[in-house]
Amino acid sequence: MDATPGVSLVERARALAPLIAGEADEIERTRRLTPAVVSALIENGLYRALLPQSLGGAEAAPDVFMQMLEEIAKADASAAWCLGQCSVCAMIAASLDHDTAHEIFNTPPGILAWGAIAHEARAVEGGYRATARWDFASGSRQANWLGAHVRILSGDGTPRRHADGSPEVRTILFPVASATLHDVWNAIGLAGTGTDSYEVRNLFIPERFATFRDVPQALREPGPIYRLGTGSAFSLGFAAVSLGVARATLEAAIALARGKHQSLAASAMRDNQAVQGLIGRTEGDLRAARAYLYATANAMWRDLSATGEFSNAHRTAVRLAATWTIHQSARVVDAAYHMAGATAVFRSNPFERRFRDMHAIAQQIQARDTHYEDVGKLILAEGR
Repeated sequence: MDATPGVSLVERARALAPLIAGEADEIERTRRLTPAVVSALIENGLYRALLPQSLGGAEAAPDVFMQMLEEIAKADASAAWCLGQCSVCAMIAASLDHDTAHEIFNTPPGILAWGAIAHEARAVEGGYRATARWDFASGSRQANWLGAHVRILSGDGTPRRHADGSPEVRTILFPVASATLHDVWNAIGLAGTGTDSYEVRNLFIPERFATFRDVPQALREPGPIYRLGTGSAFSLGFAAVSLGVARATLEAAIALARGKHQSLAASAMRDNQAVQGLIGRTEGDLRAARAYLYATANAMWRDLSATGEFSNAHRTAVRLAATWTIHQSARVVDAAYHMAGATAVFRSNPFERRFRDMHAIAQQIQARDTHYEDVGKLILAEGR
């Protein structure tokens, strides 16, 4: 890592924003992060935000990780999404033996990506064999390692189960060169994330490259961030990305309102009381969403750091705050987009892409409405 000592991850991210913003059109056009952006993120250590310190990572607290992603998202949502995805994937290092983790994360570029849980791997002598295809591997075009979450089958093909009867699920890790990547990511937003599919056939995965994800008993690192788990880290990270997109879109609308004369209007938008009121309310909505997300994250982090336990109550609180923040950010973007009028529909202006990116974020698993149902069910069950 070539990052300047003593300069925080957030400061580095903020310093990189002009470069990333300048590359945003090319990221959109080529549907991948540009070499200049990837190199800058690597050289400044941003992909290593959640990697253990024992491996040269920052092992950052959640609020630092979130602020880092906000700053990048203000410049380009796809860059922030890839950075958030691969940073959280690196948390798996805490469940690997040191030599294995060193091989994966300290061999340049040291980037791991993975997709959704699916399919099986069969236990064989010395490891596992897998033939499968997985989807939604954001950041895979920058990665040199891929992972997959699979149900484990015994040698005779029967599912392996834990003592409570639940299926045994492991995360298997393998070099990108061992897989075939399928360019399938032609989406309305987050175009540059390269959220592709990937496939392996009869691939042997040595035992040391298969581990349990988000299982405290499997952890080999003492840092409390690893007890948070990747699921909740993804929620906080992607909610922070949505805040960055919302802030950039609202700022663009404010800048437009300061100078634009609407058609047939005698004065600038800045003097229109309806516009003034909309900006005030939207600013309040965005500040409230950010305050709620960070208050939830910080309360969780204080307790987790003190006790070493990530409670179910905090897990639920993080899920609720992240989901609501993404939805609220989408409302902010919608308000800013409509405020801009016809200006917003042109690709040359800073609204159309962010509108599409924000609504792609809002369709992801972290923003599902069913999360509200889960939280409501728990609230209604209290006191039984």
